[in-house]
Amino acid sequence: MLTQPRTQNRPKLAQRIDRLRAFFQEGHTREVTQRIERLKALQGAIEHHTDDIVHALKADLQKPGFEAYFEIIGVQEEIKYTLKHIRRWTQPRRVKTPMYQFLSTSRVYAEPLGVVLILGPWNYPLNLMLTPLVSAIAAGNCALLKPSELAPHTASLLTNLIQKTFDPAFVTVVEGGVETSQALLAEPFDHIFFTGSTQVGKIVMAAAAKQLTPVTLELGGKSPCIVDSTAHIEYTAKRLVWGKFSNAGQTCTAPDYLLVDQRIKAALLTEITQQIQVFYGDRPSQSKSFARIINDKQFRRLTRLLEAGQILVGGETDRETRYIAPTVIDHITWDDPIMQEEVFGPILPIMGYRDLDPVIAQMHQRPKPLALYIFSRDRQTQQRLLQRIPSGGGCINDTVMHLTVPTLPFGGVGASGLGRYHGKAGFDTFSYQRGMLDKSCWFDLKWRYPPYPDKKP
Repeated sequence: MLTQPRTQNRPKLAQRIDRLRAFFQEGHTREVTQRIERLKALQGAIEHHTDDIVHALKADLQKPGFEAYFEIIGVQEEIKYTLKHIRRWTQPRRVKTPMYQFLSTSRVYAEPLGVVLILGPWNYPLNLMLTPLVSAIAAGNCALLKPSELAPHTASLLTNLIQKTFDPAFVTVVEGGVETSQALLAEPFDHIFFTGSTQVGKIVMAAAAKQLTPVTLELGGKSPCIVDSTAHIEYTAKRLVWGKFSNAGQTCTAPDYLLVDQRIKAALLTEITQQIQVFYGDRPSQSKSFARIINDKQFRRLTRLLEAGQILVGGETDRETRYIAPTVIDHITWDDPIMQEEVFGPILPIMGYRDLDPVIAQMHQRPKPLALYIFSRDRQTQQRLLQRIPSGGGCINDTVMHLTVPTLPFGGVGASGLGRYHGKAGFDTFSYQRGMLDKSCWFDLKWRYPPYPDKKP
């Protein structure tokens, strides 16, 4: 757990933060044309280092090349969308002025916050660092990035990429472990953007409260996937298997567990088994399309979750390579250990249901998930589940892909997160709304000034 920082780290970090603050206060981030130039510079740097990024992600996670490119493309699409809309986002917005403010104009200005801290995770160590950075730059801020020490190759690459692309007084990267995070959280920032676990998110929020620093917390949780009897079996299986087992299940929005109507359960499980074989072959350990677990600690945690229920597919592990096969487990109950924590790995627990009401009741007893996935071709069922089960976001008849739509704000609710980003939502997160009244000087009405007339109450 994070504790109080060691004081010997503070002077160097404080100096770097002061440099960022001075750069911001001198107005170097305010011009929209400068923001556009810097976003294009980042865009070019990513293109130039594409091969290096792919190699770094493979070194950290054994991430398949396609999944690495998918991570890169996500950042590039965010930049493209932001460049297309940034001039409109930054324009002052005129709003209605009441009649008693005669000869006045009211406008809302999107103002940059200042110096922001972006704390990144290890599972998508490039995308989940640079996507919020795009929003921070677009909104006119300076930024300090702290990548995860658990993905050291990507952290080193990010440091090199940022150093070559930006003035360190504008954007800088600080590498290090828990002590570095502790020291950073003790410093005053204008906003903290954290992606990671709910447990650490609480620590970040507590530290930010001491400085009255606003936070965005992109966390996780147990995202349910509900499949009713009208679902398209083949497409459901394909989209579920892809969403669950990409990046070896180490995705905050991966379907965490499956709830399937008993009437189609056998057919769906057969199709899921077939699609796993199609995706990863008879020996997934030899597949170039399947990633590995990030470290020994996570590997040990996940192997313990294999003890409950009946393994239908997979279950094989290799400690030396941190391999856990794509695994499907049936006969799981709500009380099993695998249902008490976010899986965050390639293990899919399955439960059947006959009536949606008990399913909905169970959802209400649990923390609100980051994503909700509904597979159904019945509009009434879709709407019923959407209205009754809260979540940060999600998909109908798909998984995970809502992350790729820049017009959709992304984030959690309750224990799964606080705040939104992507597209305009990201720009708004790293801005504050400044309301200004512009009063005419043509003449001045005296009614509001003393001495006030004597009136009976």
